[in-house]
Amino acid sequence: MFALGVALFALALAVSVALHEAGHLWVARRLGMKVRRFAVGRGPTVFSFRRGETEYGLGLFPVGGFCDIAGTTALDELAPGEYDRALYRQRTWKRVAVMSGGVCMNFLLAVVLVLGLAVGWGLPDLHPRIVVESVGCVPPSQGPAPGYGLVGCDGPGPAASAGIRPGDVVLAVDGRDVARFGDLVERVWQSSGVVELVIDRQGRELRVPVAVEPVQRWVVDPRSGVERSTTVGAIGLSAQPVAGPVRYGLVAAVPAAFAFTGDLVVASARTLASAPSKVASLWHSVTGGERDADTPVSVVGAASLGGQAAERGMWESFVLLMVGLNLFVGLVNLLPLLPLDGGHAAVAVYEACRNRVRRLRGLSDAGPVDFGKLLPVTYAFVVAGGAFTVLTVVADVVAPIRLA
Repeated sequence: MFALGVALFALALAVSVALHEAGHLWVARRLGMKVRRFAVGRGPTVFSFRRGETEYGLGLFPVGGFCDIAGTTALDELAPGEYDRALYRQRTWKRVAVMSGGVCMNFLLAVVLVLGLAVGWGLPDLHPRIVVESVGCVPPSQGPAPGYGLVGCDGPGPAASAGIRPGDVVLAVDGRDVARFGDLVERVWQSSGVVELVIDRQGRELRVPVAVEPVQRWVVDPRSGVERSTTVGAIGLSAQPVAGPVRYGLVAAVPAAFAFTGDLVVASARTLASAPSKVASLWHSVTGGERDADTPVSVVGAASLGGQAAERGMWESFVLLMVGLNLFVGLVNLLPLLPLDGGHAAVAVYEACRNRVRRLRGLSDAGPVDFGKLLPVTYAFVVAGGAFTVLTVVADVVAPIRLA
C-alpha cells in the first residue's frame, strides 16, 4: 500500500501541475493570445498532438509541465503573425490575469478537495485548544513491556500545587505557543526545573510557574522507531479530548470548505514566510540531529507521507496533503520574483505604473522591461531556491517526517 500511495501522490501531483498550466492556457486563449505548446511532464515527449494552433504533449517524467505562450517576455522570438498577440504587448490586466490563471486553479482545486473532505470524512478543528481536564499526582515510573502501566502515586502534582485548575486553557509553555496537548507534553518532557505556563482562565491571561518532576517513561525513538526507557519531565496535567472531525451535508459543506481553505491559506502563508528560518533546523537533521516536525518537506517527503497515509488507510490525511500541496504551490507562485508567475505579474504592474508616471510628465511610454538586467536577480533566486530544495530533499531522505 505504501507504493500505491506514492504512485497516487505522483498522479495527483501531475494532475495539479496540469491544471495549473491549464489555467494559464484557458485564460490566455480566452483573451486572444497564442499558446504555442502545452505539456504535462518533463523529459522526452511520450506523445503529442496538435489541435488548432496549440501542440499538446506528455513528457516521460510526471514532474512539472509548461504552457508556452507567445511573447511571454520581450526576449522571446516571435513568428510572423504573433507580434500583436504576444503576451508582453497586452494590456496590464490581461497579463496579470494570464499569470494568475495557474494560481487560481490551484486554489480552486484545493477548495474542491476540501469540499470532498467535508462531505466524506469531515473537517478537523484548525484552532484546537488545550483545555485542562484534571490535575493530580505524577506517577514516578512506568512498568516494563508489555503492560507499560504507570505505578501508583498520591498527593497533589506540580500543576495542582501551582494553582492550575480544570477548565483552564493552556496557551504557551516558556514563551512558545502550544495548540495541541501533544505539543504541551513534548515541551514539558524536554524541560527541567520550572516551566512557565500561560493560561486563559475565563478571559484572563495568567502566567503560572510550574515545577517539573523528572519521571521514567517509555518513549519511541523518532529515528529508529525503537522504544526505550528514559527520563522526562511531567507536571501532572491531563487535557480534555479534542473533538473529532465534523462532517457536513453537501449544501452546508460549501461555506465550511471556503472558511477551512481560507484558514489553511493563512497557515500556509505563515509557513512559507518562516521557511528561511528553518534552514538551521534542516541542516541539524541532515547532520545527525532530530528532525523537527514543523520543518518543510520536499516533493520526496510529501510522497513519503502520502505513502504512509495510504499504508495506514488514512485517506483523509492523503486528501489533506494534496490540499496543502496545492495551496503551497499557489502561494509560492504569487511571490513577486522571476521566473515565478508573480514575478511576471509584478513586471507588468511595474511597466504600467512607470508609463503612467511618464505620461504625467508629458513623455511617451517606455519599452518593455529589459529582462536581461533582471537575470542576475533571477539566477540568485533560482540558486537559493535550488539549494533550499536540495537541503530539504536530503533531510527527507536522511531524517524523514513520519505520520503520527
